[in-house]
Amino acid sequence: MIEADELKLPGIAHGFFTRAGGHSTGLFTSLNCGLGSGDDAELVAMNRAVVARALGVAEGQVATAHQVHSAEATEVRVPWSIDARPKLDGLVSRTKGLAIGVLTADCGSVLFADVEAGLVGACHAGWKGALIGITDATIALMEKLGAKRERMVAVLGPTIGQESYEVGPEFPRAFLKQSADHSRFFKPSLKEGHHMFDLPGYLMLRLKQAGVGVTRNLGLDTYADEAQFYSYRRATHRGEKDYGRLMSAIALV
Repeated sequence: MIEADELKLPGIAHGFFTRAGGHSTGLFTSLNCGLGSGDDAELVAMNRAVVARALGVAEGQVATAHQVHSAEATEVRVPWSIDARPKLDGLVSRTKGLAIGVLTADCGSVLFADVEAGLVGACHAGWKGALIGITDATIALMEKLGAKRERMVAVLGPTIGQESYEVGPEFPRAFLKQSADHSRFFKPSLKEGHHMFDLPGYLMLRLKQAGVGVTRNLGLDTYADEAQFYSYRRATHRGEKDYGRLMSAIALV
């Protein structure tokens, strides 16, 4: 489990969990927390219990959504059953003893906190969710519930890095339509017409533009560090049929 100094705050537990320390085997070795993966459901439940213990919450008190690359966030008061998970990508909580988390394997995971307001948040931000504003939606919901963005801390966890993220010729268009300045997040790749995309850089810009008081990028590349992280893109390049999901979670305790 990796912690950010910025989130080591009174009454808050958090962790950007690596793939180590779990029960799964094979492609999922070992702390796969993905309910939607093809892993054994019992092993995934055991892995999520590892997360709960690490955060100091009761087993079963870890809530995640059915992530769909949206720009929608919701408040969580109690964990959902697997079948009742809402289809969205941002979670906010003011309930003590409840961890909220997001699952990633290259996409960005952002954890938020406003200690004074007693609010925490988490969002899953792939390129599509980042572009349409999942970070903004999570911040807005926290603010609606009493947080202030200038008091917030937001930390970006393990995410595919620019050196690992090649995109096709049409990909930059939507980002450049949003702002010509976004050209700085693309550099030419070795493949003609293709680019290397800086998803972490773009996400950090969105957080700063939103007025978040303290922001940090942990600078950890999921694709490049197989020992610590799962990667959808790495699995795809190898022709592997599935991949594990990393958990990033935060709780009021």
